[in-house]
Amino acid sequence: MRLLYNLLIHVVAPVAFLLEVMRGIRDPSYRERRGERLGFGPRASAGAIWVHAVSVGEVQAAAPLVRQLLQRFPRAPVVLTTVTPTGAARCRLLFGDTVEHRYVPLDMPGAVKRFFDRLRPRLAIIVETELWPNLFAECGRRSVPLVLASARISPRSVGRYRRLVPLFRETLSHGIVIAAQSGSDAARFLSIGAAAERTHVTGNIKFDFELQDDPAERGATWRRAQAAGRPLWVAGSTHEGEEALLLEAHASLREKLPDSLLVLVPRHPNRFAEVAQLLDRRGVAWVGRSSRQPVGATTSVVLGDTMGELMMFYAAADVAFVAGSLVPVGGHNLLEPAALGKPILTGPHNFNGEDIYRKLEEAGAVTTVADPASLADALARLLADEATRREQGRRGLEVLESNRGALDRLLALIVPLLDPWR
Repeated sequence: MRLLYNLLIHVVAPVAFLLEVMRGIRDPSYRERRGERLGFGPRASAGAIWVHAVSVGEVQAAAPLVRQLLQRFPRAPVVLTTVTPTGAARCRLLFGDTVEHRYVPLDMPGAVKRFFDRLRPRLAIIVETELWPNLFAECGRRSVPLVLASARISPRSVGRYRRLVPLFRETLSHGIVIAAQSGSDAARFLSIGAAAERTHVTGNIKFDFELQDDPAERGATWRRAQAAGRPLWVAGSTHEGEEALLLEAHASLREKLPDSLLVLVPRHPNRFAEVAQLLDRRGVAWVGRSSRQPVGATTSVVLGDTMGELMMFYAAADVAFVAGSLVPVGGHNLLEPAALGKPILTGPHNFNGEDIYRKLEEAGAVTTVADPASLADALARLLADEATRREQGRRGLEVLESNRGALDRLLALIVPLLDPWR
């Protein structure tokens, strides 16, 4: 089975690399450090703690863990890898020079060996779940402990994995410690060959995230200066095809609340110009955050075309819509506005965080909308009812606080693996 996998990966990898090159034509950030995708790069200090987080959401989720590792093991360098440039940008924003960033290699035997030769990690931690047979096997060959942190397998993925049980049973057989988000996730891992004695339910570390740089104060300051007295909602982390739906909802909302203001924040920086063009085509009165132009009385939309300010905008808002959910992307982090006590709206596609979504929904802290019309109706109701906004925000905070503790349970599994290097 491993031989077949490697044959397939050698067929697929050149196509993936070519797609990366083509993506770099549209987005220059994908041209950076391409050699790292093939395992090349500078040598790290021996004995690094390696943390892998795919993109922005996983980097944000891993931040409290990384800070704990830096504090508890100050002599051990921490290297964080991502797949995407946006994940790299978030790493730099959160950690500066205290953490080294690299791109994770393609799961080809040669690329993986070169990566390990240069990194020489003492521990590998993969946040959430990507099952890479060659990467995991190399950890086993080099006796590098591997922890799958806040690990999950979605119900829609487990069937695909089960068809390849021999491959994944071998992949998960190298002493890997699985810290699953839920009992259901743990059961799914066991069904594809994980060892019961190394599979633990620790919870979702996203509940343990920390607010940085006082977004509430920054949001209040921005609101007073730019949108005082206006109904304000934020659509955070939007994707292609979603902005048009959100603008349709906003247009309907302004028929009822003509003074309402939308802050529209695309997920990926390479789409800022595309969304600006969409606003122009629709004849929307808008300003870009990066221009630092003031929000005028006739401004309908603020385009959040900067990095690292989404939490500030959530804090400034009356209502937060978490995007990636009106289109089948799977939704983004509902806990960010919850941590700020904001009422939350989301679309029907939340399979990337089903557990979080379910907890918030059961608590009455999130409202699900299906289309622009229902979104506009939900916005109008919430913006007209401060008491309901406060109550939904309070419920979201309660869900967040009552589910904290996953980080401590995860560290209880990780620290013994690093104790010899304290």
